[in-house]
Amino acid sequence: MDYFKKILRFVKPYKRFAYLNIFFNILYALFSALSFVALIPMLQVLFDKEKQVHTKPIYENYESLKEFIGDSFNYQVTIFAEDNKMQALVISIGLILALFLLKNLFNYLAMFFITFLRNGVLKDIRNSMYDKIVELPIGYFSEKKKGDVIARITSDVLEIQHSFLSILELIIREPLTILFTIITMLFISAKLTLFVFIFIPITGIIISSIGKSLKKQSDKVQKEQGEFLSITEETLGGLKVIKAFNAENTFLKKFQGSTSRFFKFSNSLLNRQNLASPTSEFLGILVIGILLWFGGKMVLVDESLDATEFLAYMGLAYNILTPAKAISKASYGVKKGNAAAERVLEILETENTIADKTDALAKTNFEKEVILKDISFKYEDDLVLEDFNLKVPKGHTVALVGQSGSGKSTIANLVTRFYDVNKGSITIDGVDIKDLKKDSLRGLLAIVTQDSILFNDTVKSNIALGTPNATDEEIIEAAKIANAHEFIKDLPDGYNTNIGDSGNKLSGGQKQRLSIARAVLKNPPIMILDEATSALDTESERLVQDALENMMKNRTSIVIAHRLSTIQNADTIVVMQKGKIIEQGKHDELLKANATYKKLVDMQSLA
Repeated sequence: MDYFKKILRFVKPYKRFAYLNIFFNILYALFSALSFVALIPMLQVLFDKEKQVHTKPIYENYESLKEFIGDSFNYQVTIFAEDNKMQALVISIGLILALFLLKNLFNYLAMFFITFLRNGVLKDIRNSMYDKIVELPIGYFSEKKKGDVIARITSDVLEIQHSFLSILELIIREPLTILFTIITMLFISAKLTLFVFIFIPITGIIISSIGKSLKKQSDKVQKEQGEFLSITEETLGGLKVIKAFNAENTFLKKFQGSTSRFFKFSNSLLNRQNLASPTSEFLGILVIGILLWFGGKMVLVDESLDATEFLAYMGLAYNILTPAKAISKASYGVKKGNAAAERVLEILETENTIADKTDALAKTNFEKEVILKDISFKYEDDLVLEDFNLKVPKGHTVALVGQSGSGKSTIANLVTRFYDVNKGSITIDGVDIKDLKKDSLRGLLAIVTQDSILFNDTVKSNIALGTPNATDEEIIEAAKIANAHEFIKDLPDGYNTNIGDSGNKLSGGQKQRLSIARAVLKNPPIMILDEATSALDTESERLVQDALENMMKNRTSIVIAHRLSTIQNADTIVVMQKGKIIEQGKHDELLKANATYKKLVDMQSLA
């Protein structure tokens, strides 16, 4: 129930709907009991002459409230029956129909208002999860499968709606229906009702024992659903490679293995869940059968209970079965919902390790330099950078070169604060980036990566991603600087052309130039280029390189380079190896030094 309490905080904005639901559920429960009680005076007067009352009852003449109320009903029906029995019958039936109509009307109104609560909570949980997903650091998702995260925000949240939020509906209506019905049953026969209470705990224990393993089974189902969603996501993302390497059968076997486990876990879960309804119904009918025996004995042998009262009593007893079944199914729902809520809350309650300080500063300009001082960093166990120092003065282009795994891209991740350093500091104009607001820091930066990350939207929307208020003229100017305008205007709808999932309707060079246009439009003082041309052909590289040079004019740039020909004009070239700087200087100086940098240049020249 701990998870249930935590989910309840999402109910607060919709509490007015909860109050209306409670109000109409109380009326439903009350009229549910009254609709059966109304049968008693009609049956007594119409079919039992001895029960007719011709004198208006006076409360002082009665020893019990039950007898007074009974005779008062009988008196009213007797008056009608004396003149016209059929009229009395019609009025009695009309009263019963009216009570049942009101009961069902109140039931509808209760469900009408709870709908707004259930769907509102569903919306707010999903919004909170999405907000948390985009807030959490990139490092968190390196350990999570995308499909599992998608499963949590879709099916797990839906399971919470179906299970936990159904409880909100049942928690008032069904217990109250049982309560009012039992009070009425006690009013008719306390002895018979106490007899019923002997069997209720027994049935409760049996039903409870069935549902103990449901949470465990439900957790397995939801985890496996995340697994096959992950396989699907990986398949769609790597379809070209899968086909090229004839790996369709390999991935099919992985997917079939996951769905087979899902099939097995789902069968086990649903079979236990489906056992709830027939078990509770059979136990209820068993109680009804025992009541028929015990109550029949009271009517026929002891004569301590009137036959018409017993008939109404049996109707009331059967009236308990439906809410009792609903409560037993709801208890299974809580166990299933617990597993789903645990997975949802795991994300919602994850602490963001890269969060703004309470007194974080907002910095809007860049004046002097970026300094990386004595920084050390590791993703897991091994250090990627160790006691690393670098100074990037304003207006300078600093290029980082070296073999794969030397820590070049890690510098980009740390300066943008996608990760925090384990030791040392990174400062901008003397202010540690940990003391800056993240949106303020990233407002000073723009990054162009090797993999062009574009979205299934128009060219215009992709370029204006970080600058939503940009005018069409500004977008076109940014595209011209990025050497993208010429190919964009030739697209079917120009800047309003949808470029498909991940921009797959465009070539690699075109996608990269759109990424550069996006960075140009943002117009930040600091540019980070992470191997922005390494995946391009020669012609595309030339166009992209020209675009990069246009973009870097009068800006501070950190360039992570794979192709050394692109960084010959850099103010400083830093050669890295295993997380440390082994050489530093201009292109010509490093060639003269005849060390690692020259070897790298010679290797690429030969290639």
